[in-house]
Amino acid sequence: MPKIAKLETFTNAYVCFVKLTTDTGDVGWGQTSTYHADITATVFHRQVAPWVLGRSALDVDALIDLVEEREHKFPGSYRCRALAGLDTAMWDLRGKLEGKPVVELIGGKPGFLRAYASSMKRDITPEAEAARFVRLRDEKGFDAFKWRVGAECGRDIDEWPGRTEAVIPTVARALGDGIAKLVDGNSGFSPARAIEVGHMLEAEGISHFEEPCPYWKLEQTKQVTDALSLDVTGGEQDCEIGIWERMIEMRAVDVLQPDIMYMGGLSRTLRVCRLGEAAGLPVTPHSANLSLVTMCTMHMLGAIPNAGKYLEFSIEGDDYYPWQDGLFLGDPFAIDAGRAKIPDAPGWGVEINPAWLDKAVRQVSEAEQ
Repeated sequence: MPKIAKLETFTNAYVCFVKLTTDTGDVGWGQTSTYHADITATVFHRQVAPWVLGRSALDVDALIDLVEEREHKFPGSYRCRALAGLDTAMWDLRGKLEGKPVVELIGGKPGFLRAYASSMKRDITPEAEAARFVRLRDEKGFDAFKWRVGAECGRDIDEWPGRTEAVIPTVARALGDGIAKLVDGNSGFSPARAIEVGHMLEAEGISHFEEPCPYWKLEQTKQVTDALSLDVTGGEQDCEIGIWERMIEMRAVDVLQPDIMYMGGLSRTLRVCRLGEAAGLPVTPHSANLSLVTMCTMHMLGAIPNAGKYLEFSIEGDDYYPWQDGLFLGDPFAIDAGRAKIPDAPGWGVEINPAWLDKAVRQVSEAEQ
């Protein structure tokens, strides 16, 4: 049984890749969650690596549980963001050792996934948003789109006065029939305002209303879910299993949206998927940038029985995500007729760009000899 001999991180302020090397010289690559990744790397080396060095490199669930128990005084986001680096590197290692893509390791198979083109912008006019969506529909074949309403944690104050009332019909009507339409409130509304906005969405044929109320106020979200006929969705920010159990038990949302990197990796996210499956709820994960999170999400969606209708696929480029450029070799996120392809190569099936690694800050934790 190979053991974890060395854990390395390669980091800038936005991205932290993790390289796991076993005592037999085999390697797996993973990633912690993006943003403040340099802080997450410190958490990784201080609070994750010491507990797992010298232990089995293949028993992901056991090591994730071990770190959670040993670091029980530090629950929450940073611990989970750091755990994601360990988890995803272990899954990549296992795939390479078995010669299989991760999707096959968890019961699925490579193939194509319907993607929805996901806008991250609120500073864009309704007309400009509609125009770029129509262009992507015609050029890339997307048949599902998500755009933003309200203001992030906006307390019912719009990005600018009247934008929500304008952007909903402008974009929906420009896209026309036969297109799935989704919007994201990013915790921006009170229940009363969210229900009002929800009725506008229903009138325009929009089927998905994401995170309408402050995500930490589940009772508020449930009020909206109960009042509307469209799907109210959420969960991207949540990383604690107990919160997921409560969210599902109270039926706060219609669709679950865990983020693999926020959750602490694939294994912990699969636990949420199983909870959702038992409750009859679909899973449409949050994957808002083209780092490893979207690739991991693709593998997971290709395997879980309660996969939602589509993969979230960011359409933002260098003006919004300049740090995405040059992370991987080749074009692993190519879109063909509105679909993304789950790789069939071992592990995650992507190769991190050596030139990016050369520019990153490297830190190392090693097992005692």
